Amino acid sequence: MPDDPRRPAIRWLFLSLCLATSWHQAAGSLGDGRRMWQKPKPVPVSLEESFLRDTFPPGFLWGAGTSAFQTEGSWDRDGKGASVWDKFTQWKAADVAADSFARWEEDLRALEYLGVKSYSFSLSWPRLFPDGRARGPPSQPAVEHYNRLINGLLQKRIEPVVTIHHWDLPLVLQEVYGGWKNDSLVGFFEDYAAFCFRTFGDRVGYWLTMHNPYLVAAQGYGAGVHAPGETGGDAAALIVAHNLIRAHAKAWHIYDAHYRPAQKGHVSIVLGSHWVEPPKGQQPIAAAAAAAAVDLCQQSMEAVLGWFANPILGDGDYPPSLKVKHGGLLPAFSAEEKLRVKNTADFFALSFGPNVLRLGRSLPHLGQNVSPDLRRVLAWIKLEYGDLPVLLAEVGWFSEASVGIEDTVALYLMKRFINQALQAVRWDGVRLLGYTAWSLLDGFEWNYGYSVRRGLFYVDFAHPESGRTPKTSAQFYRRVIADDGFPRAEPSPEVEGHFPCDFQWGIADSTLEVRFFPFSPQFTDPHVYSWNRTGDGSLRAVPGLKLHANRSQCTDFLAVRDHVALFASTGATHYRFALNWSLILPRGDLSDVNVEALRYYRCVLSELQKLDLEATVILYYPTRKAPNLGLPGALHASGGWLNSSTADAFRDYAALCYRELGPRVRYWITVNEPNRLTDLYSGGDRRRLAARHLLAAHAKAWRLHEREYARRRASRASLALHADWAEPANPFLLKSHAAAVDRFLLFELGRFLDPLLRPGYEGEGALRIPFSKSEREELRGALSFIALNHFTTRLVSPFPDNVRPKDAGERGCLVLSDPTWPSSGLGQALVPWGLRKVLTWVTERYGPALPVVVTASGVDDRDPVRDGTRQHYLKSYLREALKALRLDGVNLRGFYVWKLQDDLAPQYGLFSSTEQQSKAKASVDVYRQIIARNGFPRDAGSNPCRSTEARPPCSLCAWLSENKALAVFGCCLVLTAVIFAVLAFSAVVNGRKYNGGRRRRGRAALVHSCGGPAVKRTPCAVH
Repeated sequence: MPDDPRRPAIRWLFLSLCLATSWHQAAGSLGDGRRMWQKPKPVPVSLEESFLRDTFPPGFLWGAGTSAFQTEGSWDRDGKGASVWDKFTQWKAADVAADSFARWEEDLRALEYLGVKSYSFSLSWPRLFPDGRARGPPSQPAVEHYNRLINGLLQKRIEPVVTIHHWDLPLVLQEVYGGWKNDSLVGFFEDYAAFCFRTFGDRVGYWLTMHNPYLVAAQGYGAGVHAPGETGGDAAALIVAHNLIRAHAKAWHIYDAHYRPAQKGHVSIVLGSHWVEPPKGQQPIAAAAAAAAVDLCQQSMEAVLGWFANPILGDGDYPPSLKVKHGGLLPAFSAEEKLRVKNTADFFALSFGPNVLRLGRSLPHLGQNVSPDLRRVLAWIKLEYGDLPVLLAEVGWFSEASVGIEDTVALYLMKRFINQALQAVRWDGVRLLGYTAWSLLDGFEWNYGYSVRRGLFYVDFAHPESGRTPKTSAQFYRRVIADDGFPRAEPSPEVEGHFPCDFQWGIADSTLEVRFFPFSPQFTDPHVYSWNRTGDGSLRAVPGLKLHANRSQCTDFLAVRDHVALFASTGATHYRFALNWSLILPRGDLSDVNVEALRYYRCVLSELQKLDLEATVILYYPTRKAPNLGLPGALHASGGWLNSSTADAFRDYAALCYRELGPRVRYWITVNEPNRLTDLYSGGDRRRLAARHLLAAHAKAWRLHEREYARRRASRASLALHADWAEPANPFLLKSHAAAVDRFLLFELGRFLDPLLRPGYEGEGALRIPFSKSEREELRGALSFIALNHFTTRLVSPFPDNVRPKDAGERGCLVLSDPTWPSSGLGQALVPWGLRKVLTWVTERYGPALPVVVTASGVDDRDPVRDGTRQHYLKSYLREALKALRLDGVNLRGFYVWKLQDDLAPQYGLFSSTEQQSKAKASVDVYRQIIARNGFPRDAGSNPCRSTEARPPCSLCAWLSENKALAVFGCCLVLTAVIFAVLAFSAVVNGRKYNGGRRRRGRAALVHSCGGPAVKRTPCAVH
């Protein structure tokens, strides 16, 4: 018997984990799992929160696993008996599979390549005992095979983890006894387990009695999807599960009483689980509804994992929710059976894979969501069943059968699951024994047959002699094992400093809604009205009587001033919005111009100008939501961008906008994201034609602007491209995946920028747009700055040759996302460094001469107030923008946040919707502070763009600002006093003039009456 020098260390790991608590029930209690949903689920907003850089504990059991029926083949070799799966699959389906019965040494070499410390495999019950009865002699070739395998593993210092029964029940036991519906199988299994312990137990440290009994009961005997294919419903499934639990307990007690003292091994059972989350809602729900949602989640977990875990690792009985649900159908444990079943697992062995997760989709109720969140399952187990050691006995996912060795999606799912396990260890204190990647080899995938693959190693089923070829997931797993996880990387240093003083701190919106209402016509109606002339309380115009009316003015539109004030409150300097082409020119030409719409836009620009704010105006903003792709109906009906005349119509429209609005606009965007618009056209030829006409329309509008307006108004024009970054998806296939990234970027950006900025552009292959010579000349240099809309980063891989979709597009690649990246509620990955990379790529390809402006960048956030995801997004993306500016030589001149206000529910807006009173979210203050500091200076108060001249504070200004109402009232009093004083002074002056005049007239009269000729002089009497 070979000696394994690793055995003492592995057993010490297990003992240390077990001794951490006296018994797991001290740290957990049935029903405590509800706490997982009662507290808010953490939402990672940074890579450090979503992906843990750390290593697993020393002695961690990195492993891989297989099962006998799926990989051994040789279904009738050396007298092997038939299993229920042989009959269910019509006898020949798994006759060869991976041929591991004959090629077990190749399996050992595959394990050695990975560097694993354990190998989980199952013994074939019908191979060892064709008739299912273990009291008779076993098949000697089968015993010798498993002895060779175990000994070979130990020689390579790999720990055997042996499953006694993985679904392949001897067919004779099914046909004679009815299979697991008959409690006689409890005794047969007890005998079979005792034989295994006795024969192989001296070299096996970890035993698993059976694998995922839930699927045997629910799928094999209830739904009939698995072997033996019986459709007995809940009644049959409950009986089968009851017998499986009793059989496991019998095996555990046999080992505990007769073999543990000498062999010192450990026994458990593999239990499968899914995971559910309560329904996601935009608005908070009442406490009673929240509690009910939690109860439903708990019941869903109890219906799968708790069905078996509660009796074995809990109180020895079924969960109360199952008793309520099934009533008398649920078998009952006697008091003695409860004691015999309870605590019959030395550690918790968990299966977490697609079989139960896919089935779990039918289990949730009332909007619950099935989620592949391994970390939360592990944390729930700890709360529910205590702080006992956990072995991940099966973790993995399917790949399509057509996928060869390039299993990129499986690689990233493995990365996610392993990191979730690491988070459970380091953040939740779960005592994890090991991780078993499933499976080592491609094999027969049960009811899916050969339509899917799960192996780390590729097997050509038609030619199994060709060996085992490592897939890229095997290479990845090998690296993780060598590193014992994900070691911490050196953090990239943060850059401190300022953006340029003329930096465009902007906010971007889509098409600005023209709100003619509410409308306040201030004295624009010339009519005079009389009220209630007819007794009905109505106003009626007086015929023939009109007054002088004021001209229309911007204050008529009540929404304009409030909207601009909302924007101004952010501290931003530039507002990007789009005009509505189909509203301004309903017929698509100048025969019908909506002057009121133009007046509305002019008023918006005027209000911005009053506040010394700039506008960046988009002429054409295509959207999927708008009818006709945002085009006037007549133009769309005539072919839209497949018709060259649309470019001429766009030039005329641009000329109108330049003339009517141009004096107030310094930055123009002709077309927003034409690279997204062309995707809406089917077929490569139609997409290329649409791209050609869109570029022609831009060039015509740009040439017109440069010729007639640019110099006179100091304005600039460009087009804006959607500019997500792309990374090679598979790090082990860099050459082909890097080529896919190049093609992706050329398609997304180069297809539109190269004709404008690279002389002699012709394009390559499917990317080539057939421009005429005159078109090339008109396109050349038709760009005043480079405008990019950046939101996220993609993973890109080439299409495998045999799975390319019929209409894959000119990109010629698959677009993926790393599930370990943090993401928003709508699934947008938050990858700040992607912004820096796309800016650097554009600069390296087109040079630093032209300014670059990020004309839209943002993320959705469902939090109506705190919006922590957006706060982190703004800080982290702008820091990367500063790195691009300071370290990479990018001529970056602006950054616009998408967007100002929510449409209805909390999403992309810095402010809530008008229905929610336009409340500022926390990210507004974050953005305002960055703008105030003009970046990220070391000294938070420094800003070289501000005037350095010290100015004394204006105390009067401050008082007036704080006491506006009182100041207005005071002004009224002062004005009134001044008016009274003027009136009084005028009265006094006029009074004096009046009295002085009377005296002069009196004297004149006296002279006239007394000064005439007289014969006799007598005194005049004065009265």
